[in-house]
Amino acid sequence: MNYFELFDLPVAPRIDKTLLAEKYFGLQKQSHPDFFTQASEAEQEGSLQQSAGINKAFGIFQSADKTIEYFLQINGAIVPDEKYTLPPDFLMEMMELNETLNEKDGVTIAEEMANIEKPLLEEVEPILSRPAGNYSPAEMEQLKAYYYKKKYLRRILDRLGD
Repeated sequence: MNYFELFDLPVAPRIDKTLLAEKYFGLQKQSHPDFFTQASEAEQEGSLQQSAGINKAFGIFQSADKTIEYFLQINGAIVPDEKYTLPPDFLMEMMELNETLNEKDGVTIAEEMANIEKPLLEEVEPILSRPAGNYSPAEMEQLKAYYYKKKYLRRILDRLGD
């Protein structure tokens, strides 16, 4: 099931949240299990599965990072468990950050992460902001690099939360 098709949304790495909410509520009105209490068992099961798919898609589209990941997956730009090699300069910056993390408080670390993330986002913002359409291989590679860098940053933040 392609979630962009399910929601009748343009295939793009960024989703209009207002349109998403409208589509979500419309789909739930059509398929929510509460509306199928008097239906046959097969129809109830179908409604339950459809509603679960709608909820899963909605959860993906509510998250900017998960939307980019899903967009890249359905376009074949990333595959599960892919071993992506991050650029050495980025890894060096992360190594330096990791070395100083124990010396900093949570607020300082969050600020540093935001300072690292901001230029990453600015680099891909033109791709994210434009209307859906065909994306060049170079644009897909830029989004892929952005996705993996953000994923790396999230792992650092998650580790700090432990």
